[in-house]
Amino acid sequence: MPLPTRLSIAKSDILRHFDATPKKVYLQSELAKVLSENRAFWRLAQRTNTSVFLDYLLHTGRLKEHTLKSEEYRRVVTRYSWGEVSIYELATSLAKSAYLSHGTAVFLHGLTDLIPKTLYLNIEQSVKPAPKGRLTQESLDRAFANQQRRSNLSYSYEDWTVTVISGKNTARLGVDPIEAPTSEKVEATNLERTLIDVVVRPAYAGGIVQVLEAYRAAKDRLSTNRLVAYLKRLDYIYPYQQAIGFLMERAGYDESRYSLLQEMKSPFKFYLTHGLDKPSFNSRWQLFFPHGLEG
Repeated sequence: MPLPTRLSIAKSDILRHFDATPKKVYLQSELAKVLSENRAFWRLAQRTNTSVFLDYLLHTGRLKEHTLKSEEYRRVVTRYSWGEVSIYELATSLAKSAYLSHGTAVFLHGLTDLIPKTLYLNIEQSVKPAPKGRLTQESLDRAFANQQRRSNLSYSYEDWTVTVISGKNTARLGVDPIEAPTSEKVEATNLERTLIDVVVRPAYAGGIVQVLEAYRAAKDRLSTNRLVAYLKRLDYIYPYQQAIGFLMERAGYDESRYSLLQEMKSPFKFYLTHGLDKPSFNSRWQLFFPHGLEG
């Protein structure tokens, strides 16, 4: 009968350590750190390296390996979880300060009945200098003439897709913990920040019709004061306040709820979305919009 290994002798202590730790998703480097910090207490041999430790936990513990693949960028990301883990937790583990946003946040806030199979993960860019020059109607028209660019970086995991958005640096403005459908807390944009983001990037929320539906669903919960405060801090070059005010009006909000946005109107004619073909025009909001939203 073979003698027990030091790993098997320490098994109960190792399992107790992971069971008692709230953290569920690990990078390989984080598991290597756990091994290094506890090697002496667990009395493990120096030959028990990270590879041996992982293999032992995968076969005798509750450790599970997860692989997310990006075909476009030929990237493979491996994560480890202690026990079962949701796609929401795996997605947010892709970067340290990542958070769920756009259509995923719309779903988490209960603003749609659609069950998504694509998660949108915002990883903010570093701080960029303010754009040079001033906005003109000509430059605005050119910017919105064609379809908006979309992220090519997506990871597949089982039947899910995780699309990574390289977002504007906001210092995580309006990002809070929210309960996922799988009951754990995940980092995501709050209601007001979400409703701004989907106006800026409607394609990441299923298109402008779905954005309008989200505004309708949020009518009794949205704080206009908070939304306006966020808009001012975000300081976009384009007058998204005109698009947001238009959507609030179309969604049936009382006029008092969007009067602040009306006061913020710019001198420019704006667009509800990119690439509009023969759009309608709303003079109150100085906004071009698709024919389908006339009613």
